[in-house]
Amino acid sequence: MTTLRPFDITAPLPGVTGDGLTPTTSLLEASAGTGKTWTIAALITRYVADGHATIDQVLAVTFTNAATNELRERVRSRLAEAADHLDAALAGGPPPTTDSLVTLLVAGTPTELTARRDRLREAVAAFDTSTIVTIHQFCQLVLKGLGIAGDTDPRATLVEDLSDLRKEVVDDLWLRDHSLDPRLTHDDAGTIAKAIFDNPGARLAPETFDPGSVDEARVGFARSVATEFEHRKRRLGVLSFDDLLGQLRDVLVDTDAVAGGRMRARWQVVLIDEFQDTDPVQWDVFERAFHGHAVLVLIGDPKQAIYAFRGGDVFTYLRAAGVADVRQTLTTNQRSDHALVASVHQVLNHAHLGDAQIAVHPIEAARSADADCVRGLPGAPFQLRALLRADLGAPADALAKVDAVRPRIAEDVAAQVRHNLGAGAEVRDAGTGRWVPLTAGHIAVLAHARRDLELVQAGLRA
Repeated sequence: MTTLRPFDITAPLPGVTGDGLTPTTSLLEASAGTGKTWTIAALITRYVADGHATIDQVLAVTFTNAATNELRERVRSRLAEAADHLDAALAGGPPPTTDSLVTLLVAGTPTELTARRDRLREAVAAFDTSTIVTIHQFCQLVLKGLGIAGDTDPRATLVEDLSDLRKEVVDDLWLRDHSLDPRLTHDDAGTIAKAIFDNPGARLAPETFDPGSVDEARVGFARSVATEFEHRKRRLGVLSFDDLLGQLRDVLVDTDAVAGGRMRARWQVVLIDEFQDTDPVQWDVFERAFHGHAVLVLIGDPKQAIYAFRGGDVFTYLRAAGVADVRQTLTTNQRSDHALVASVHQVLNHAHLGDAQIAVHPIEAARSADADCVRGLPGAPFQLRALLRADLGAPADALAKVDAVRPRIAEDVAAQVRHNLGAGAEVRDAGTGRWVPLTAGHIAVLAHARRDLELVQAGLRA
């Protein structure tokens, strides 16, 4: 297993040398709760404060509109707060702080502090020129704003959901070519079409097949549906988000293309948030545009990349890890109690999740044991509970029926909630810091399906 060096915001910045910025690609692993957004905002603040880049030379890419809005606000606040601390330091000394970034920035001569403050103030004033966007907004910005729209009709409309058009294409082609063909059912046709649209650029296999075979029918339908879908999108004047990505990737195929040069001239420092959600086409875009040409920092949690059902692509993550010059990790959980973090990692530390490069690295809690936010709960803070065959009345050589298991799990959850509420436990109020009695409103129950939660509700009512 690769041992990753802990990331330290006060250490030398990625890509910073005595002569300025040097192209480098860094992969920063950030488990849930370890301050990923804080780190991104802190990195941007340091690059700006130390004069390595202006705010308009920094590109930060996230994967949802909500995340983009949050990151923009966090970065702007961080720049302003750091400038305020520098003002205080120049006026005679800032108040004591445990913020390692602030401690670093306020260390220096008055001339250095003044220069940092002025750069940060300029960044706040010019913040509207910053590029903190989703991946799709980034593609639109590059293709249209930089004048490299390729062969796209500039009047085309970007449509977020083309599932209705996809269904129409599937129905039409299946009725025309395969309604009497036993080799391809309508359900199979829909499944194939969804796979084609969800994986743009994927290679179709097998490439050779026997005439009259099922493979021939499926691959032939896949090719037909992809071609027809493109034809109808052009006729209707619509584009999907994947179209934008594909076009930008194609523009960047030529390493000497004007597009790549313009992008690199505009953005000197590039940070990609939630990198574990990046698909192959997106990584092609980032790699071709910035790897080896800019300071590229990839930030994400590879443990989440194993979840294919939610868009994760473990192979893309491993590709990026293979070209990264530096790999580091955030090692401090900022959210959870000390006892909970310690218990979870007693079970998971150093576990490999499908690949030796995707491992659970040691994490420490920022809060000390006496600063935990829950006290007085019975039992360990992290528990695994088991129902045995004997508990469920199942024979030793057979599995219990799911319908028998679900109600028992719900009953156990309800019993645990009741036990915790009656134990005299307390929680620390987030606003005042005072201890208050644990109530039902402090407890969350998570389940995969609504039916499981309805069983828990019934158990709680009982």
